[in-house]
Amino acid sequence: MRIDKFLKNSRLIKRRTVAKDACDQERVSVNGKVVKAGAEVKVGDEIHIEFGNSSITARVLKLTESCRKEDAAGMYEIID
Repeated sequence: MRIDKFLKNSRLIKRRTVAKDACDQERVSVNGKVVKAGAEVKVGDEIHIEFGNSSITARVLKLTESCRKEDAAGMYEIID
């Protein structure tokens, strides 16, 4: 699954266009490597996102094409 789509589906970032912009500005990395919006993620990958003056690191637990808001938090776990 593309990283921008995963960020949107998991609700880590609210909109796919915002997720794409974050990738274009080199604010998103997967397993320590800065990625573009089209980069593929798989179960077990660690995603690090920079938000202004804060950041978040999450591990991918499952990939689903679409899910309800209540199920979105089950797609990842926060590491720090």
